[in-house]
Amino acid sequence: MGAGHDHGPAATADGSAEDHRSRLWIAFGITALIVVAQAVGAIYTGSLALLTDTAHAITDASGLLVALIAATLVRRPATSRRTWGFRRIEVIAALGQAALLLVVGAYTAVEGVRRLFSPPDVPGGELLVFGIIGLVANILAIAVLASSRGSNFNMRAAFLEVLNDALGSVGVIVAAIVIATTGFLRADALAGLLIAALIVPRAVTLLRETASVLMEFTPPGLDLDDVRTHLLGRDHVIGVHDLHASTVATGLPTLSAHIVLDDECFTDGHAAEVLQDIRTCVATHFAVSVQHSTFQLETRQISEEESAAVKHV
Repeated sequence: MGAGHDHGPAATADGSAEDHRSRLWIAFGITALIVVAQAVGAIYTGSLALLTDTAHAITDASGLLVALIAATLVRRPATSRRTWGFRRIEVIAALGQAALLLVVGAYTAVEGVRRLFSPPDVPGGELLVFGIIGLVANILAIAVLASSRGSNFNMRAAFLEVLNDALGSVGVIVAAIVIATTGFLRADALAGLLIAALIVPRAVTLLRETASVLMEFTPPGLDLDDVRTHLLGRDHVIGVHDLHASTVATGLPTLSAHIVLDDECFTDGHAAEVLQDIRTCVATHFAVSVQHSTFQLETRQISEEESAAVKHV
């Protein structure tokens, strides 16, 4: 016997994704200006730290553009061909941004080590000016995105990119001050390596989290063994199998299972009550509230026939 599913709210009360496009447009505009200013500065000064920060800013700008596209597509309604709409595109966008950050971090690490052995002449005063310009612009972008950074993977990736770029600008400023006051040219390469060290761990974390969603791993905080044990403890439930859980997009965990009930539940009309009890259980009992659940209710005979069929496949 098949049971229907419960599709609860996702990001907003009506189940639609929150609209962050205005914030993303502002952040994108600011970041695009940072790219232009820092590119001019990197060419003029020859600084690795500023060049790395420029590459990072380009990554930020492209990531924010992707985030804008994702934020637009995610609002398209579901159809019979795309039953979840474009909800998962925010995960794919964040995965792409994380990969770009890793590429930038790897390049910076290699070039930084090379420049430690052969540091070029970098003008500290000019480097300081461009570093301050980058920091001020990044602070503005951070202020725009801060309130929405926890909304979904997409917004989190965009916020982390701008935050890391701001920290990179701080590294540029420190390097500029050291070079201007002491003449220690390797400070530029060290600042570049520091930026790489800031980029890579956050990128790896975001990459791991988004990959786990695409691989349909169990949502963090949801213990399926605990779920199975709890469901088996409900009245009239004698078996649970084919239990699966995954995340479609931020705030949208899903769970499905085959539930074996006492045979009399299908003759006395009690099956519907058990189904409602199970749905309420997974939505309210666990740390992760699963509003979208799908359960197939079965008799013991159907369950045994399924098991036998699987063994012969």
